[in-house]
Amino acid sequence: MTKPSPLSRIRIGSAPDSWGVWFADDPRQVPWQRFLDEVAGAGYEWIELGPYGYLPTDPAVLAEETGRRGLKVSAGTVFTGLHHGPAVWEKTWAHVADNAALAQAMGAEHLVVIPSFWRDDKTGAVLEDRTLTAEQWRDLTGLTERLGREVRERYGLRIVVHPHADTHVDSEENVARFLDATDPELVSLCLDTGHYAYCGGDSVKLIETYGERIGYLHLKQVDPEILAGVVADEVPFGPAVARGVMCEPPSGVPALEPVLAAAQALGVELFAIVEQDMYPCAPDRPYPIAVRTRRFLRSCGA
Repeated sequence: MTKPSPLSRIRIGSAPDSWGVWFADDPRQVPWQRFLDEVAGAGYEWIELGPYGYLPTDPAVLAEETGRRGLKVSAGTVFTGLHHGPAVWEKTWAHVADNAALAQAMGAEHLVVIPSFWRDDKTGAVLEDRTLTAEQWRDLTGLTERLGREVRERYGLRIVVHPHADTHVDSEENVARFLDATDPELVSLCLDTGHYAYCGGDSVKLIETYGERIGYLHLKQVDPEILAGVVADEVPFGPAVARGVMCEPPSGVPALEPVLAAAQALGVELFAIVEQDMYPCAPDRPYPIAVRTRRFLRSCGA
């Protein structure tokens, strides 16, 4: 009889992000065919869709391409600015609907929702105040609940909101405020261990405190020395990634073993998708890192 994995409830995957893919079309990114070949070759079975339009958006084509490589889709990803209020709903929904329809067609169950940035991740230009007003918080939480309800009703997907550097849902304080103000039936969290550490948070503590709200994981680490310089110099997220602030496990923080153990202890099935932000990067760099990372996660029992 085969002994069950100590992390039997954790389903490991990777994403285009780990291949330096941030945009639907960018000459500095690897072609989508190469990403699919290499993510499968590195030993992953699950992937995310990445930016809409990077992978084929025709479900029949994408199903054929993923299927023959033994890959399945765990989630799509959308960017939202719902704190701007009802005026942005229609534009937001148009973006969400395309992504949700493709994710649904590919058999995914989740839609990762990333709040919009308060400063430009390329230029560093400040786009708006980094602190939301009380009215903006009400718009953010209320419209996120609406998004969760409509995505579930129309597409059968569960939204998982992704705390992210340089957004308004980032630190322990803001994540707790967001969770406390939203309906657990409609809104879950995508805990990105790297972004949460980047913003000073403790992933294990968050899992232990808000376990029932954790619906999805992104596995990522930050380099503490580079992060200290990023914080001291007030570097925007994009240039911080170019500095190498997100690093290959297990060389950074947080340690992933206790995070995975805390997630397993929740007693629910969870995706844990590897994301090592490294845009832009040389095309031959991601694959060896992906192989080593998958080997490391297997050594953790995942």
